[in-house]
Amino acid sequence: MAAPLLWQNFKVFLTRYPIARGMISYSLIWPSGSLIQQTFEGKRWGECGGCSSLVMLSVMLNLPPGNYDWWRVMRFSMYGGLFVAPTLYGWVKVSSAMWPQTSLRTGIIKAAVESISYTPGAMTCFYFIMSLLESKTVEEAVTEVGKKFLPTYKVALSVWPLVATINFSLIPERNRVPFISACSLCWTCFLAYMKHLEHHEVDVAI
Repeated sequence: MAAPLLWQNFKVFLTRYPIARGMISYSLIWPSGSLIQQTFEGKRWGECGGCSSLVMLSVMLNLPPGNYDWWRVMRFSMYGGLFVAPTLYGWVKVSSAMWPQTSLRTGIIKAAVESISYTPGAMTCFYFIMSLLESKTVEEAVTEVGKKFLPTYKVALSVWPLVATINFSLIPERNRVPFISACSLCWTCFLAYMKHLEHHEVDVAI
């Protein structure tokens, strides 16, 4: 009886506090993106016997295999759940209050405003905060932002306006953060890829 009651209370909690749904989603989606990116990087599950497919993948991509960086995965989980989800939830609430209508026109307006307000801040915070979580200095974090912000922002402008338009015009407000978190899995893989690049590799990669 205890387990069903606990699950029922948990569902009530998520319904009462939508931000918690976003935080849980992002704390799972973001580390998943890191794991996917590391897989393409050639990482594998230690010395387990079932890793032959990952080893073959690393050979095909001409990448040296190695164990997953679980500290990197943890950093993505912390950043996604504790920073991205709350800030995105705040932006969704503010934009919904400013433009309460649900229509294609409103969705386009919100997407345009998001592209010039929330997105640049999100890009900056990602590289800066993640660099600090890697124990880099403030100066190193600022340098990374300066090197990687513009290439990342250019790609974001080709992806997120369409996603944001769909989110704001077709998705109910209570489900917008979870919807964006699901759509962001591929984007998180890209961010993980960009974050792992050395500075001299950015111009070649993008």
